[in-house]
Amino acid sequence: MKIVKLEKYEKETANRIRELLIQLSRSGKDKGEIPKEWFDDIIASPWHDLLMAVDDNGKIIGIATMSVTMGAGIRKNAYLEDFVTDEKVRGQGVGTALWEAMLEWGKAHDCQKLEFTSGHGREAAQNFYKHHGAGIYDTNFFRKDLTA
Repeated sequence: MKIVKLEKYEKETANRIRELLIQLSRSGKDKGEIPKEWFDDIIASPWHDLLMAVDDNGKIIGIATMSVTMGAGIRKNAYLEDFVTDEKVRGQGVGTALWEAMLEWGKAHDCQKLEFTSGHGREAAQNFYKHHGAGIYDTNFFRKDLTA
């Protein structure tokens, strides 16, 4: 297994990432095809990357979307979104390999911290994070729909 960064759009890669995101979805529902523009934006941005765990046969078995967040009060932090390993390989070190790659990514982008959310009912994920040294930061998470 190796960890690689998404470098170019390929329909097969997009479909596999979609399959993994369905496993991550709380509802388990497919939200449809991921627009090519999303991949293009991630690839072109110096502040975002999609890290992929790829097995020896070239199959994507895990992903983590990383972003840099910046603010006067926080400086630069890494933000983790869309972290999932294929349910068929869980417990085999894929998540840990991605975790280590995320930490290195954050350091390479001069980030102070790695931040992320984990919803209620995600005990396995939360135990993984705690096992890897992450602590819970007490806050409220708000979201405002900008498309309405």
